[in-house]
This record gives sequence, structure tokens and C-alpha cells, in this order.
Amino acid sequence: MHLVSPHYRLTGLLLALQLTASISSPVFAAEADQLTLPDEFSLRILSEETPGARQMALGSNGTLFVGTWREGNVYAMANALTATPGKVVSIATGLTMPSGVTVNQGDLYVAALDRVLRFADIESNLIHDAPFTVVTATLPDKRHHGWKYIKFGPDGQLYVPVGAPCNLCESDDERFASILRMNPDDGTTTVYAHGVRNSVGFAWHPRTGQMWFSDNGRDLMGDDVPPEEINIVTQPGEHFGYPYVHAADLLDPEFETGADPDSYADPVFEIQAHSAALGMTFYTHDAFPPPYRGALFIAEHGSWNRSSKVGYRVSVITFGAESRYQPFVEGWLQGERDWGRPNDVLVTPAGSLLISDDKAGAIYEVRPRN
Repeated sequence: MHLVSPHYRLTGLLLALQLTASISSPVFAAEADQLTLPDEFSLRILSEETPGARQMALGSNGTLFVGTWREGNVYAMANALTATPGKVVSIATGLTMPSGVTVNQGDLYVAALDRVLRFADIESNLIHDAPFTVVTATLPDKRHHGWKYIKFGPDGQLYVPVGAPCNLCESDDERFASILRMNPDDGTTTVYAHGVRNSVGFAWHPRTGQMWFSDNGRDLMGDDVPPEEINIVTQPGEHFGYPYVHAADLLDPEFETGADPDSYADPVFEIQAHSAALGMTFYTHDAFPPPYRGALFIAEHGSWNRSSKVGYRVSVITFGAESRYQPFVEGWLQGERDWGRPNDVLVTPAGSLLISDDKAGAIYEVRPRN
């Protein structure tokens, strides 16, 4: 299925901000008051004490873990979803781009550029600079697109993307521009998907078990090309076109290879170029209204390589008689001024949706209105 989805805008929507007084400054509350979402939902600020917040993960005891990029920290907030959440603790500091975090069987895994670290029994060790072991230290160490997003798949393996070390290039190391499947016991990897320029978000479909992933298109081709992609891996080892073909059939002008677009996997959705579609998750709970059950939520981090800004929102793809792509939460972009940048989305056990914001250093929680 190939669908170029229209760009919708929600208007006239109301937002209820439930602000936690101990962690919400008046200045930040005023900014957050600009956020809009469908009136079936309310939004509250969970924390604004997570500078650079990137990927999120939840422990079985309710601890929220948050990776960062430039800050070099990994945060933990115990009892995050309760009325009295714990203080934010930096359980790791001084790391290189520790943006990827995930929890498996009580252990926290952190991807920091060329290393994957394991923090054993982490919810019993929520201390500053908690001890860890190294799963691997042999991933590529190029900083360009070097930040990671990691999750465990249904097969018990750890999935780790490695972005292209450039805007557009070929590499002798097949691990670049790929998604790797890693054995968490010894750190060995195989390439699960080729031709993936920069994926910073993926999730497994709750019914088919197939991986869906976001991929950021190349820069410096124009305001509206190439589009960002949402792809599906139908079999290990598939190639998704980069750097030769973008989207379904857009040949790259810098590579005169005579590439055949039919040789590469097509995206299932195309999103406005430069929106920077990053973290994504399927909504697997029944707390949201029926149209949103099974929907795909996507954090659009926002553009830099464009004459006018786009993205800076959370969007949603709903699946009914026909698929529909539309905004879900907007307002981080006001005209050409952006005060926040959504980075990741996560469904909680109670059915709310968490959103991380690395520019405002905040975590938000979206709940259905009762």
C-alpha cells in the first residue's frame, strides 16, 4: 500500500492543562497553554526537569527513564504516573549521545553512540551514576546521525538503528544507513533493514508483528522533497532505497546509478518533507475513543532545512475504512518560532500517551476526558 497523506489542521480545539505546581513554572505553563488537541482529550505537564528529553521507557514499577542527546544524561523519575512522582535523578552522566533507552526484564538498556550499556535491576538502583555493564562498544562511532532509538522486538532481540554518517553518501560499512538486530547477551549484530537513512523511531504492529519505522529523508533537495517515510519491514534484509531512491520512485540526482525503484521497498505513508518524523508507537489500549485504538502516533520533531518551518507536533494515523493522517497535538510552533520539539511517544499501562520534548526539556501526558 502506498499512500501520500494530506496535511490536515485541527481548528477550534480546547486544551485542558492540568499543571503540577511543584514542577511547572509560570513561564513554561504559558507556553504549554498554546498546545491544542482534540477536545476528547486533556493534557498535563508531567515534568519540565528533563533537559534534552529524547526516547522514553517505563519500568514495571512505574519508573520513567528518559535518554538525552547533547546533555549526555539518562534520567529516571520513580512513580512517574502517580500524584506524587519522585524527583528526577540522573542515573547516568557524561555519556556520548545516550538518546536510546529501553527496559527488558528489569534491566535498562542505553544506546550511547557506539556503545550499548546495561543497567541491571535498574529500579532497585535509582541513584546518581548507577553502575552498568557494556553490552557492546563496537558500533560505528560517527556522530552525524549517530544518536539512537532502541527497542526489544517480539523475538527478544534488541533493535538498534545506525544512521548514515552524512546527508547523502555510500559507505563500505553496511551497518551505516541500516537497522541492526542485536543479541543482547553478547552484542553481536546482523543487518535487519538496509537503505535506511536515519530512523529514530519504530514499533511493531500489534496484529501482524511487523516492524513499522520512520525514516528522515535527505536534506538540500528543496522544501518539499523528499518526503519523510513510514515503512514496514516485511522480511529481514529488505532495502529501502537510500541513497539511490527516495520515497516510492524519486531517483536521487547525485547518484547516476540507473537504480530501479521497483528493486526497493516502498513506504506505506509519506509525510511532509523535513517534518523529522521520529518516535512512534501503536496505541494498544482501549482507554482512548474507538477511532484511536490501534492508531499510530508519531512525534514530528520539526524542520531546519526549509524556508518555512513544518512539523513540531504529534500526528496520528488512524485506520478505519480508509487510513487518515492528521495532527493530534500542535502548538509547539507559533508562526516561525518554536518553543518545543516533540521527540518520542509512549503508551502507559493505564492507556495515557506520554510525549517527550527535547527543546523544552519536558514530558507531557495526554489522557482521555472522562
